[in-house]
Amino acid sequence: MSQNDQTLPLVYLARHGETAWTVSGQHTGVTDLPLTERGERNARRLGDRLKDLTFSHVFTSPLKRASRTCELAGFASVAVVDEDLVEWNYGLYDGKTTEQIHQQRPGWELFRDGCPDGESVDDVAVRAKRVIERLRAIDGNVLLFSSSHFLRVLAVGWLELQPTAGQRLLLGTAALSILGYDHGRRDPVMRLWNDCGHDGQ
Repeated sequence: MSQNDQTLPLVYLARHGETAWTVSGQHTGVTDLPLTERGERNARRLGDRLKDLTFSHVFTSPLKRASRTCELAGFASVAVVDEDLVEWNYGLYDGKTTEQIHQQRPGWELFRDGCPDGESVDDVAVRAKRVIERLRAIDGNVLLFSSSHFLRVLAVGWLELQPTAGQRLLLGTAALSILGYDHGRRDPVMRLWNDCGHDGQ
């Protein structure tokens, strides 16, 4: 990495803290759940990790699990709500576990099959592409607060991969990831993924 590349903008991705459905393994799309007590600790520790960094823009999903994480991390006063950062809409599968879905639809895979009355992976990728286009126009580091599956689609979109590749990325609660560039702005790269070290995970 050249000295010039070290000054290029970075995009920090923060997943929300733990919710009750995180613990139970239920798919959580647009259902607006609060953080658990542990989730609030997640968020504060994430804030400790980020407190010495400067961001030109901070954006958050409108869902309370993301916006509350943003607040507890110390960025509520500067954050702008971006509707495109909302989690994948699971439609009829919202609140169900993968096991329950497989009982109804054996072999179902989210990134291949999408959700009835919800979004397909291509639908989510369209939203992610809009976010990426806005991010590429910003000079300065950016911080996003959102949810796991949306951030996975966003990350592979940033890397110019197919949206289905997001299936191969795991993301823990309150995890921190960083997207950036190499060789000027020519090559989008992933600089960090799923770092939960601040939370002892």
